[in-house]
Amino acid sequence: MFRGSMVALATPMDAAGAVDWRAWQGLLEFHIANGTNGVVVAGTTGESPTITPAELDRLVRSAVEVADGRIVVIGGSGSHSTTHAIELTRLVQSAGADAALIVTPYYNKPTQNGLKAHYAAIADATSLPIILYNVPGRTACDLLPETAAALSEIDQVVAFKEAVPGPDRVTRLRALCGDNLQLLSGDDPTARDFMLAGGDGVISVTGNVAPALMRSLCDLATAGDAEASAGVDKVLAGLNDALFVEASPIPVKWALYRMGLMGPGIRLPLTPLAEPFHATVEAALNDAGIELPPEAE
Repeated sequence: MFRGSMVALATPMDAAGAVDWRAWQGLLEFHIANGTNGVVVAGTTGESPTITPAELDRLVRSAVEVADGRIVVIGGSGSHSTTHAIELTRLVQSAGADAALIVTPYYNKPTQNGLKAHYAAIADATSLPIILYNVPGRTACDLLPETAAALSEIDQVVAFKEAVPGPDRVTRLRALCGDNLQLLSGDDPTARDFMLAGGDGVISVTGNVAPALMRSLCDLATAGDAEASAGVDKVLAGLNDALFVEASPIPVKWALYRMGLMGPGIRLPLTPLAEPFHATVEAALNDAGIELPPEAE
């Protein structure tokens, strides 16, 4: 169920930073029409640190309603507090999500035993399928393959988003976890290598703006077609670089704005993409064959 081309959705906002609910529904339809297998609501790319619980509830409910079974809906419910993560996971469960994506606790640097206890407590308090999310470049906390293997023995722990670049982690995870976990890349530039090495898909930033290309890459790479997937990956390479010229989701939100899919809003402490990077992102969109509307004068 949790495999293929999954997209960490940006949250549309107007210039004042309010969620644009009409654009949100349009964005979901855009992904359904372009073959995205699943979406993550209010993950890192969705600006989870500034999304209120009430907004999270409405975002998930709206996504479930629009999806109507056509696409998997995953709610972001991670926190550096286990109690808070339980509350958020219960919230996305009640809102109808198919699973919860739960990032490792950030800032407070738990031990591997602490990580086991954290996820076990969430699983014990809820019945929603859980996707572990490891992104040590943001959290200062690395969920090691051996810990993931131990957590995979919990029935509700069904998948693992691994954002450590390269294929080495997926090889180790597959050896330790077997088929207990579906393995998803969280690093767009190395997602192809991850899938060719045994991964089941990706939860992508780049997929926000190039969903059809990302779906094609996932289909080819998970089928083991190294040559054809290399061609698609080459087309996506410029986007994979350009969408990280500033901290994500700053560039991808500007790209979606430039594509006419959402307004210009972003919430502090993030700020809009700096003007010198506009040409870089626009050039990457053009190089990937993404049609852009004329700029407003």
